[in-house]
Amino acid sequence: MTGMVRRPENGSPPSGADATDPKHAPEPAEVAVPKDAATVVLLREGPRGPEVFLQRRVTGMAFAGGMTVFPGGGVDPRDADASVSWTGPDAGWWAHRFGCSAEQARALVCAAVRETFEESGVLLAGPDAGSVVADTGAYGTARAALISREVSLAAFLAEEGLVLRADLLRPWSNWLTPEAEPRRYDTRFFLAAMPGGQRADARTTEAAEAYWRTPAEALADADAGRSRLLPPTRTTLAEVDACGGIEAALAVERGIAKVLPKLVRVDDRWEVVLPGEPGYQEAR
Repeated sequence: MTGMVRRPENGSPPSGADATDPKHAPEPAEVAVPKDAATVVLLREGPRGPEVFLQRRVTGMAFAGGMTVFPGGGVDPRDADASVSWTGPDAGWWAHRFGCSAEQARALVCAAVRETFEESGVLLAGPDAGSVVADTGAYGTARAALISREVSLAAFLAEEGLVLRADLLRPWSNWLTPEAEPRRYDTRFFLAAMPGGQRADARTTEAAEAYWRTPAEALADADAGRSRLLPPTRTTLAEVDACGGIEAALAVERGIAKVLPKLVRVDDRWEVVLPGEPGYQEAR
C-alpha cells in the first residue's frame, strides 16, 4: 500500500506525517494541537538525473529519530517578522496557495529558508533581488546563532545586507500528523533548486548523515530496507520523480489540500492509510 508504515516490533504504532515511531499508546486523552512547520526539497542535477538532498536523523530523537527526511523544522514565532527583507511572491500569494493567513504564510516561508540554512547550510537569499549567495561559508557564526535562537532570520539578513529570495521556493504540499500522535505538525512542503556555487552539508546535530539521491534511488533504498521513509517523504519522492526533471517540477501548478493520514489496526499491526486508500473512510 502506498505510503504505508508497518508497526515496529516493540508494539508501538507507527508515525504518520512527519513523526517517528512513537513509544506511547495510540489514543491520547486529547488530540494535540499541531505546530506549524516547513520542509524544503532541495533539487540539483546529478550524473544520473535530478537528485534530492536527504538527511538521516539521529536515532533516538523525540521526533523522526532514524528516519530519512528532507531539511525542515518548526516555525519560530519570530519567523513572522514583517520587517524581513523579501523579494518574490508576497505573503498574500503564499497565503492563497497554502490556505492560511498572510502572517502565517510569511512565517512558513521564513521558516523554510531558515531551517534549510540551519540544517544544510544552503541559503536562499542574496545581496539583492536578482542574485543569490554563492558561498555560505562566511556565515558560519550566524548559522550557529540561528540554531541557538540567539538571532532571528530577519536580524541575520539585515545584519548581512541580504534579501530573502521567496521566488526560489515553490509550494508543493501540506501534510498533517495523524490525530493519534502526541507530537503533531502541520507541515508545508516546498521545492527549491540548489543555488549555484553552494553546497549542502551534514553539519547539524540532528542528522547522522546526509546525501544526494535521485528520487528513484531513494525509494529503492527504502524498499530494500536501507532507509526508513515517512509517508510524506515517500509520496513527495514519487511525485518529484514523476515530473521527470527539475524545471518541470518547479513549473508544475499544484492544488494544495491538507493531507491527514490515519492510523488503523490491521491483523495486530498499526498501519498508516492515506486519503483515497482502502480503509481510510472507515478509520476514525
